[in-house]
Amino acid sequence: MELLFIFLPLLIAVLVGLLSRQRLLIEITSGVAIGLAFIATILIAQNVAAFDSYSPWPIFSVDALGAIVMLIIACVGLMASIYSIPYLRQESAKGIIGFTRVRQYFNLLNLFLAVMFFAVTASNPVMTWIAIELTTLSTAFLISFYNKASSIEGAWKYLIINSVGLLLAFFGTLLYLTSLGINSDSTFATWSALLTNAHNLDPLIAKLAFIFVFIGYGVKVGLAPMHTWLPDAHSKSPAPISALLSGVLLNVAFFTVLKFKIITDVSVGGTFSSTILISFGLLSIFIAAMIILVQKSYKRLLAYSSIENMGIMSLGFGFGGFGGFGAILHMLYHSFIKSALFLLSGNFLLKYSSAKIKNVRGALLVMPLASVLFLVGIFAIAGVPPFGIFLTKLFIISAGMSTYPIVSIVAVILFSVAFVGLFKHAGAMIFGEPSAEMKKEKENIWLILPSLVLLLTIFFLSFQLPNFLSVLINEAVKGY
Repeated sequence: MELLFIFLPLLIAVLVGLLSRQRLLIEITSGVAIGLAFIATILIAQNVAAFDSYSPWPIFSVDALGAIVMLIIACVGLMASIYSIPYLRQESAKGIIGFTRVRQYFNLLNLFLAVMFFAVTASNPVMTWIAIELTTLSTAFLISFYNKASSIEGAWKYLIINSVGLLLAFFGTLLYLTSLGINSDSTFATWSALLTNAHNLDPLIAKLAFIFVFIGYGVKVGLAPMHTWLPDAHSKSPAPISALLSGVLLNVAFFTVLKFKIITDVSVGGTFSSTILISFGLLSIFIAAMIILVQKSYKRLLAYSSIENMGIMSLGFGFGGFGGFGAILHMLYHSFIKSALFLLSGNFLLKYSSAKIKNVRGALLVMPLASVLFLVGIFAIAGVPPFGIFLTKLFIISAGMSTYPIVSIVAVILFSVAFVGLFKHAGAMIFGEPSAEMKKEKENIWLILPSLVLLLTIFFLSFQLPNFLSVLINEAVKGY
């Protein structure tokens, strides 16, 4: 079973991390575990593309969108794991962390990846909720990894806000379960059972349930105004964890919102959920664009860019039709590009020992490879041709112009504002003269390679989608 090659290696890696005192063994075990999960995920995705779904056991089920999210988890997880090894070794060499912290890091990293896979593959909404709650617990310690006052504050904010949000989501989930009825023959409340019985759900309860679920999981997605934890958490985490938080976890939570959306649409029609998605999506883009203009930290800059892109996806799914197609592609492109940018931010942090934009000057002369890739990533995330995000934004706006023209026009203006902000700050970092103490040194290729692979992958996918991935996207659009 392919799922065994996902969960067992990751859990074994956690066990090895707990028992072993050999750093190299922990690193190798972790890398092999996510490597096996990556291979298994591709096999599952191809299976879903061929047979529309994958359900090896009653408690597990993967549909087309779930397979796409699994691919994102596996690809970004593999690159983040590879990057983590040299990144933590350099931090250890500087005396920032010791072996105990390194072992804790890899334990929590593998646990984090395992529960995200579980959240996407669980066939029961309560099990999905449990898995997403576990992502909160595992990542809270990673956010406070450096034991600084600011990182501990960020971790507590993340833990409290997300826990309250997930409590609301759980209440909404229980409301959806009322559609099954007391005398239902279903002994296991699966997603498919909820969808089948959605017509039994009272429309008022369905609306109330979706509001609770949307706000609850919307906290995890980072949609405004539920986003307040995100900039602190993403900016204070180690760079590979920031990549996973922005590039992966937000999509897992969004995937869960969409599962409830299709159930709600059967009960009350699509207008209700679409209006909510469009409203919060536009608000998220507005708030993110305004703050991007005046941002002072490059990691927070990338965090607010994630909020903007979650808003763009929300617009796409809210517009529906071709907008949904664009939103799914946008999810894929954003995950890889943003993860690459966060990994590269780790290179800047290692070299300049500061996350403040004003302290990073002349990076092109000091670390040319990382600087060029960072600039390419900024071009890509801003939607500059030929990168795919240009097309996904075009698809989403085109879908919205017929029914929501004012929203679409405002969104385009806000895209431009965010574009200006991103290039204003990136240009200040990359160009100019570095300070006298900043010397050009040979860059570690293992700190460059993961980001390069992610950006090259997106460049390829901007022109050509593999057949199985194209099938998955088309199937996902039909379902959502």
